[in-house]
Amino acid sequence: MIRRFIILITILFLTNSATSKGINVFGLGVYDIKFDGSEKNQATDFRYEYRSDKSLLDIGPKEDNFFFLKPLFGIEFTNDNASYFLTGIYFEDNLGELFEGDKSKFFITPSFAAGIYNDGSGKKLGNDLQFRTSLEVSYQLENENRIGISFSHISNANLGDKNPGVEILSFSYHIPY
Repeated sequence: MIRRFIILITILFLTNSATSKGINVFGLGVYDIKFDGSEKNQATDFRYEYRSDKSLLDIGPKEDNFFFLKPLFGIEFTNDNASYFLTGIYFEDNLGELFEGDKSKFFITPSFAAGIYNDGSGKKLGNDLQFRTSLEVSYQLENENRIGISFSHISNANLGDKNPGVEILSFSYHIPY
């Protein structure tokens, strides 16, 4: 099952990347971060995402690029061999345009994804199918690359017998092409 999913993601990634522009996102973070000190399986989280610039659904006027839903494909893994292969949607908006009407170097990117999770020797999340919600804020550098910080939550939406969920705080580097 996981092997088929990896093949599907690879095919979609290669097909989509050949036909559209996008962003490669590389992330490094803390897996199972809790602000109350209750984490039990904290690990280092490594993330790669391909975010296509090709819109799947346009909601709103064309001159306001707010709410153009775009696809993403990715993989996350931890230093305790947990892995998560995901695909989903995201939209992105310039924070300056959103709040003041003028472009700034700050962007906000919420996303939603679903995928196959393998816990390895890490935290048991209760099901192979997991969902991730994420909110990222990034800053555009002079060379058009970006640095960002994101907060994500992965859980199985109570599809399994247990649903402990996990939170991830990540720092990211974006390379558009």
